[in-house]
Amino acid sequence: MKTAISIPDDLFQKIERYSRRLRIPRSRLFAEAAREYLAKRSDGARSTDLWNQVIAEAGQPADDPAAAAVRRRGKAVVREGMAKRR
Repeated sequence: MKTAISIPDDLFQKIERYSRRLRIPRSRLFAEAAREYLAKRSDGARSTDLWNQVIAEAGQPADDPAAAAVRRRGKAVVREGMAKRR
C-alpha cells in the first residue's frame, strides 16, 4: 500500500540518514517503526487482559487468608497509634 504522509523536515532528514546507515529503504523503516509503535501501545491492553485472567483463575491477592490477617493487624496497629495520640 502506498501512502503519502507529512512530517517535519528535520525528522525526515534523521530518517533519511538512519535508513542509509542501516541500508534499508525508508518505507521499511517507517513500516517497522509503525509496527513497533503499535505493538507497544497494544501491550498495555494485553497485559491488563493477562492480569485479569490470572486474577479470575487464582483470585484477588487480598482473598488470601494470610493477606487478610496482615491487613487486619495493620489496621489495628494504626487504630492503636491514633488512640495513643488523643
